[in-house]
Amino acid sequence: MTHSASIASGSACPSQVSDSDEAEHSTDHGSIAQRMGRFSRWALAALACLWLALCTAVGPIYWADSSIASWSWFQTLTLLGSFAVYFSMVCALVRFGRGQRIIPLTWLRTTRASLASRLQASSQANSQVSKICLAIRRFFTSRLWVGMKTACSRILIQATNRRWKIALILCVGWIWIPTTLLSAYGADIRSQMREFSWAWNQWTGVHQPYIGFFSFVPMDIYPTAHYLWPESSTYLTDQHNIVLTIVHGAVAAASRYLTGSNDWGLVTLSAMQWLFAILCCSATLHRFLNLPWLRREAVFATPSPFGQPEYSQALELIDPTHPERGYRPLTLECRTKKNGSALLPAGPIFRFAFLPFFLFCPLVVFSTISLTKSPLFAFAFVWWFGIGYELHMTSGLHLGTKRGLRKRSFIAMLIATCIMLISAKYAWYILVFQLVLFLIADRKRWYVYVITTLLPVIVIHGGIALMINNGSIISGDPIESRGIQLQQIARIAKRNPSAISSSAKARLSAVFNLDQMAEAYYPQDADPVKSSGIQSKKVSYRWRSATPEDLEAFNKAWLEIIKADPVTATDAFLAKCFGYFNVFDQPYVAMNYYVSNDYVQQSSTWIKYQFHDWRNTISEDAQQWGEIPVLGWVTHGNFYVTLTLIFGAAEVILRRWRTLVWHMPLLLLMGVMITAPANNFERHMLPVAFVFGCMALTFWRESRPRAACSKAAL
Repeated sequence: MTHSASIASGSACPSQVSDSDEAEHSTDHGSIAQRMGRFSRWALAALACLWLALCTAVGPIYWADSSIASWSWFQTLTLLGSFAVYFSMVCALVRFGRGQRIIPLTWLRTTRASLASRLQASSQANSQVSKICLAIRRFFTSRLWVGMKTACSRILIQATNRRWKIALILCVGWIWIPTTLLSAYGADIRSQMREFSWAWNQWTGVHQPYIGFFSFVPMDIYPTAHYLWPESSTYLTDQHNIVLTIVHGAVAAASRYLTGSNDWGLVTLSAMQWLFAILCCSATLHRFLNLPWLRREAVFATPSPFGQPEYSQALELIDPTHPERGYRPLTLECRTKKNGSALLPAGPIFRFAFLPFFLFCPLVVFSTISLTKSPLFAFAFVWWFGIGYELHMTSGLHLGTKRGLRKRSFIAMLIATCIMLISAKYAWYILVFQLVLFLIADRKRWYVYVITTLLPVIVIHGGIALMINNGSIISGDPIESRGIQLQQIARIAKRNPSAISSSAKARLSAVFNLDQMAEAYYPQDADPVKSSGIQSKKVSYRWRSATPEDLEAFNKAWLEIIKADPVTATDAFLAKCFGYFNVFDQPYVAMNYYVSNDYVQQSSTWIKYQFHDWRNTISEDAQQWGEIPVLGWVTHGNFYVTLTLIFGAAEVILRRWRTLVWHMPLLLLMGVMITAPANNFERHMLPVAFVFGCMALTFWRESRPRAACSKAAL
């Protein structure tokens, strides 16, 4: 029975199936508990919009290196205007998610009547304009236009209906990146190579100084407190993740042995990451666009126009008597339960939106060969996120019965989790938190999450902790996670030193040189304050003599200082993180930095002579594109972070709790951004930016049945 027949016979459509959204509007919706719940969800969404509006309003203040104390009417208007825009976007998404018109029908009728009268008056005044409008209208309703649109849609769907086809498109579209840009990197990989080289020399019997006040060993460049060093000398640290340090350092060492320079090793590492990016992106796009797990359960409602079973349930003829008019989506041909999610492969519009982003956006393009931990984590996260979508869609709410994870997806999730763990130290926090949520929301498939998430965390994170405890490697310094505290103390020391009491100075003196902190303070970045970088740095952090007890006293001093000057402390906090949530803010360090910095263009052995000007041109073009108002937003991570937070707020209001469970890592990654050393550091936003389109497609799918039934009921 077709869905049109089902509706006619009174059958329930997907959005009529009882769920949390519809239950809220039932006869007992007036209960206090439901009212409080509804108020809490809207309040939470309003707070998210208020945070975005605040970050937008304070932008001009911190661009001018001023203080929030200088708040003016302009900031107030910006705050109110930004809040209105963001909250309106949330409201529009909520209305769409409930199957309602984004703009109320009465408004549409009024607007249409007004426009019609204006057009009629205009056409009477100018018959030529009327003829042009009529010609345009006829064209967009002509068989030629319908045929062109149908042909383009069929070609696009046919070209992206398999994973290998998507991979081929990415490979062809990205082939210029490793062949002309060769490699992209910064200071981190040079530090990793230095650590491995010193460790290799130690293993081969070359004597090197391990400690000395005037000598800098690798763990002093990005300083690691000496109390963390073991008694027996070692030069390997977990500062940049020990597994990556060994891999990158070993490849570079082999390159030096075989070719006399690091460059071939760097190019090889970039090529490997490029291939990994193709694997992750093609696999995830295939899962979101084509829903490959549906093939065995496809409903053959109409003959397949492409010879692929999964599309049989997705399209139908617009007019069976006129096949040349093409196909349209079967808006109600889906099997749903609570969530009302349409199990349909994506149409041509979403496919067309995904490909340009992955092929041309500088965030993706430059990340494919950038040898720093964040891009590798981001691509692994994309892979993991796609498998999470498959788990979400086969949980029983969408197919009607719970299904196990496919073997290939099971293995892929295990590998993706391992790569996330070895590329970013904060990954294990996210994974453990997510494991708890998964076990609560999907208890029957607990074994999947235990094997693919808990086991890698125990083996990899536990193994690294064991090596740290037995002195094989040196732990990363906990000062790295105190960026907010450092910036607050340093700003107060520079802007209002009289607020720091003598007792606070005494507690700080064992860990930091307060005068050097004030001199090294830079609003955008906490690294100078903690003495990270080359040997000419300001030595404000006393990493040679600090002890764990001194750090406890540091916390007490910090609390005392921010109590003495909360306004300046607020300035330090906002100045360090507002750019992540302000679409008008230009990145502090964009991804094009890794393509054309001095390490690549000046300090490399032979890479600097190959395509030198081309790298500068590509980097400058990307920067100029990003500086274009509005059009440049799509090249910046904060644009996708902002939209992700808005979509998440809408999901909270709609009570899509299981979807939120799967999207929770995106919120945790925003917390990582806030605590990161630098403001609006592009590479920290890569995971959120890469999967935002997938989140939007999910929201559309879970809203579509409601919209279809709402229209059918009109």
